[in-house]
Amino acid sequence: MTQSNDGGTVEQLVNTVMGVKTESKNQPIDKQIVSTKELDIKALFMYKLGTIVQIGIILLAFWGMEKLVILVDSYSSFPNWLSTVLVGIFFTLLSIRSRIFSPLDNTRSRRTYDSIVRPKWAPPPLAFPIVWMTIAVLRVISSLLVWQEMNQQFLVLPLIVFAVHLALGDTWNTIFTVENRLGAAVPVVILGPWLSALIVTIFYWQTNPTAGMILAPSCVWLTVAAVLVFSIWQLNGKEPLYPLKRTVT
Repeated sequence: MTQSNDGGTVEQLVNTVMGVKTESKNQPIDKQIVSTKELDIKALFMYKLGTIVQIGIILLAFWGMEKLVILVDSYSSFPNWLSTVLVGIFFTLLSIRSRIFSPLDNTRSRRTYDSIVRPKWAPPPLAFPIVWMTIAVLRVISSLLVWQEMNQQFLVLPLIVFAVHLALGDTWNTIFTVENRLGAAVPVVILGPWLSALIVTIFYWQTNPTAGMILAPSCVWLTVAAVLVFSIWQLNGKEPLYPLKRTVT
């Protein structure tokens, strides 16, 4: 009994930190959503617009952080390490809750993952927030190293690419977790989070090899995630690899 309670406490803590929404067992049944075979052009437009807007807001936050760092460093009464601490906090927020900058619904939930057919090797639901917490730590450390290497500037190519990577990941979460579009999630996870993770790691490596090595494990996990998404798509009907128009009955 103690082990069960401890496990539940750990799961609750991890889900709280990562902002994973737990579904109530007594939640009312949703209306049935039926997909057509027609391309949902509006959904495509919203995904693109939402991603672009999120990138723009993150870059605006980068600009604000640059000004804040300059302001903090200009006051001799402040300790030299204060700006680094503030930037570390900012990167932590960005790595864990980048979705706060997105106009799309990026709710983290186990609902889709729990309701679909998964391959036998699929990780348990609790593994995901734990892994993403670990990756968040790697992102914070590596991004701090890049920021320091780039003369404490934010609006530089490696960090801009990092912002794009985060936005693409959040948009994928909307497609897969929130909207349960298993077909559209396949090309998006490959061309979005997975490919952009490789590009970010390369840029980080070129800027600071240590930062690239620290971030590299995220590419391994996203490779596993991409294969998992593809396997889930195969096991759940192989719907077309694009967003379908839907009707509610």
